[in-house]
Amino acid sequence: QVQLVESGGGLVQAGGSLRLACGVSRGTFSTYTMGWFRQAPGLEREFVASINWNGVTTYYADSVKGRFTISRDNAKNTMYLQMNSLKPEDTAVYFCNVGSHVSGKYYPNYYWGQGTQVTVSS
Repeated sequence: QVQLVESGGGLVQAGGSLRLACGVSRGTFSTYTMGWFRQAPGLEREFVASINWNGVTTYYADSVKGRFTISRDNAKNTMYLQMNSLKPEDTAVYFCNVGSHVSGKYYPNYYWGQGTQVTVSS
């Protein structure tokens, strides 16, 4: 079974940066389309960004465009999310996921990590 482990979360002041990582094991990472989601307290889990197997195709939520960058290193079986210009509303638990791109949209499947907490103070 595919296993995903997120890391890199923490506490940062507004305007700061963090880089999240998602390590994948027990699977063929280089063939996977991957995504990041986040969930704030009391809210539904929402899409953040996704990337196809070779990094050529990426999608972003409007709320993070221009601030976040998704990338991957297939040699290290790891996906990243560089988060710049962080805002308090970015505070959430961030999850990585294996999924697929269909008609310009990302669809998650049932492989999820345990999440990493990102807290942005004002």
